[in-house]
Amino acid sequence: MDQSNPSPATTPVERPCVLMTGAYPAWDMQPLEAAYRLTKLWEADDRDAAIAAVAPSIRAIATRGELGASRALMASLPNLEIVSIYGVGTDAVDLACARERGIRVTNTPDVLTGDVADIAIGLTLAMLRRIPAGDAHVRSGAWAKANMALVTRLYGKKLGIVGFGRIGTTVARRASGFDVDIGYFDIAPRADSPHRFFSSLTELAEWSDVLIVTVAGGAGTQRLIGADVIAALGPDSYLINVSRGSTVDEPALIAALEAKAIAGAALDVFWNEPNIDPRWLTLDNVLLQPHHASGTVETRQAMGKLVRDNLAAHFAGKALITPVV
Repeated sequence: MDQSNPSPATTPVERPCVLMTGAYPAWDMQPLEAAYRLTKLWEADDRDAAIAAVAPSIRAIATRGELGASRALMASLPNLEIVSIYGVGTDAVDLACARERGIRVTNTPDVLTGDVADIAIGLTLAMLRRIPAGDAHVRSGAWAKANMALVTRLYGKKLGIVGFGRIGTTVARRASGFDVDIGYFDIAPRADSPHRFFSSLTELAEWSDVLIVTVAGGAGTQRLIGADVIAALGPDSYLINVSRGSTVDEPALIAALEAKAIAGAALDVFWNEPNIDPRWLTLDNVLLQPHHASGTVETRQAMGKLVRDNLAAHFAGKALITPVV
């Protein structure tokens, strides 16, 4: 074999360094570990020391919606280029800091829209028809002694939706099959919607038998569902929240539920989750879920793939798929 012109040695491409604030499912961790050098903060005994040890090399943060990325964390990473969020919410990421430093931010919208809309309808049905209570009635043996108390139907009701973006409009499509009247509140009416627009949130609440909150979280919507809106619902109406715990005035809602000032509430999100107010556990007119609206195998796999695809696009110098900043 002719060795006079040997092939040049191939230099391995160094994998970018990524800081992960929380674990992803195994089906995401394996391809991430193959593509990047990962620092896993949840495994560190001393979080600050772990960050300091790798800070100059970190080019990306892979985080989850509830964990976010604070200004302090981003400030500790001088060469940070991108924050990729596993989730749609951006309220836990300091977007102002990202803009100031030219750090890109991505999230995973659309892929979870259908699941969140499904759980909004599911919670509504479960609340009005008291499905968990029915299950308990059978399991306890009470059915042999007496029929379960009558419940409330969904069809024919007036359903209000707070926030008429991706999720709100999908909820409306799902709900249309139940022969309900639909109204919505947003910053402006949508020309492509046949449903009734309310410019006043309180007026929507007064009109609604069921009020479903799908608005985005963040400072602009904090306690949007305040005591006045809750009072406007009245004793025969229900509140369903699949948005963020920050969008509802929790003390006002708990007080209204304790006083039976509204019929009930079904909640997937809470103000201080997962360490929720213990008073929630004492109420018999609430249905509680562990922030699990997007918690299906199909959606979580799609979310993880979108995180990875955004990171890959960034490091390849291509356009981001779902940019926020």
